[in-house]
Amino acid sequence: MNILQTEVRKIANGKPNITDEDLEKMHYLRAVLKETLRLHPSLPIFPRLSTQDVKIRGYDIAKGTIVFVNAWTIGRNPSKWTEPNEFKPERLLKSSVDFKGQDFEMIPFGAGRRVCPGESFVMATNELVLANLVNKFDWALPEGLKAEDLDMTECPGITIQRKVPLLAVATPFPS
Repeated sequence: MNILQTEVRKIANGKPNITDEDLEKMHYLRAVLKETLRLHPSLPIFPRLSTQDVKIRGYDIAKGTIVFVNAWTIGRNPSKWTEPNEFKPERLLKSSVDFKGQDFEMIPFGAGRRVCPGESFVMATNELVLANLVNKFDWALPEGLKAEDLDMTECPGITIQRKVPLLAVATPFPS
């Protein structure tokens, strides 16, 4: 959080609102969002229909078979990610891996022809909202609660969500 706040506040330089030009300079912010999507894709499992007979790793998949792609597991693959269950945005600062469906190390929006058409809108909105929230507020856990006390258990649904909602205290940051 400190690294993110420092980056955002330095680039915002006291301005009341973050602009698109500011966002282009916020590399750590993008890394935080990528790492979040790697660990917690909004749609962890999605179906795909096989359009032809194929063989994958010795398995025959017939045309017309519904295959379920597990984006959650792909984002935590230990052969692709060191310490795959740890939140480390720094790993993505100098990495070319992206979430647009071209790199298969993380596919929170799907891949190929069926990639989510709202991906660009979602990411632009997330960047702008997160940058402004981090710029305008200091964030803390309620008194007596530590980060290691948070229950990060997820529950199933149409989209993934935390089983226990996050409670955070926002204190306005003087600009």
